[in-house]
Amino acid sequence: MPDHQDDHQPDRRQEALRRILAGTIDRWTKGSEDIPTAIPGLSFFRREAPTEPGLCQIEPSVVLAVQGAKRILVGEGNYAYDSRNFLIASLDIPASSQVLDASPERPCLGLIMQLDLRMLAELGAQTHLPPPKDCSDRRGVALGTVTPSLLEPFKRLTDLLEEPEAIEALAPLVLREIHYRLLDSDQSGRLRQLTAVGSQSFSVARAIGWLKANYASQLRIEELADRVHMSPSSFHHHFRLLTAMTPLQYQKWLRLHEARRLMLTEGCDATSAAYEVGYESPSQFSREYSKLFGAPPRRDVIGLRRNAVLAAH
Repeated sequence: MPDHQDDHQPDRRQEALRRILAGTIDRWTKGSEDIPTAIPGLSFFRREAPTEPGLCQIEPSVVLAVQGAKRILVGEGNYAYDSRNFLIASLDIPASSQVLDASPERPCLGLIMQLDLRMLAELGAQTHLPPPKDCSDRRGVALGTVTPSLLEPFKRLTDLLEEPEAIEALAPLVLREIHYRLLDSDQSGRLRQLTAVGSQSFSVARAIGWLKANYASQLRIEELADRVHMSPSSFHHHFRLLTAMTPLQYQKWLRLHEARRLMLTEGCDATSAAYEVGYESPSQFSREYSKLFGAPPRRDVIGLRRNAVLAAH
């Protein structure tokens, strides 16, 4: 009689790794929601109840939910993920994040690891991985399939938190392995597109970098398109395809979030913040701020401060 004992071995291995990671993140996040770790680029999150969608910005990163479920909304795209899928973002993208499955007894637990695009490009050039499948979905966010070969280096990376003296020497090696595993995953095509000089994804990423550094400057689409060696029409099309926003909408999003930060953490009034981030009309700033955040600047900041005080207690 044939032995089928190993038929589900990968599933058992994956579930065991998931439980270990969930236990590690649970220990480190007790009493917190988001914590950076001693490993550069790695952070943990914990949520003990479902939430409504909240505005956020995703950096180039991979997100694992090892317990519970979340989703990211980008434009009309809806990306729900749990322990079976990882979320990968290849660009800095404005989005909304929502917790779908969480409770105090079984919180939503996970990690976020920033992607090192230079490392991805280097590994893509040095290794002999099979050619990626065609990546017809060019959006900047996608879901990949979690595998034991991806979870194992994540486990070893988080294990280093218990051995802080080894982080500097060993973490870079494990991070390199994780990037290799991502290049060998079902999201390989997307990542290789991003790091391929001359690709539309690479050019849009360069444009986003310029916008983040120059959000207060006047934006001329023709000049920015020329800066990244694309025609204005092609640049506009691919920028919107990847980010679900036009370049002007993206710049506005950056300006409004920076203005919110200035008011919240540096004590700026609304008018000063508006001028600081490049607005010429305080009334236009107030209208666009209210549309994005759901309240006028002063009321929004007062509410954020009140919520922070309540959370602290």
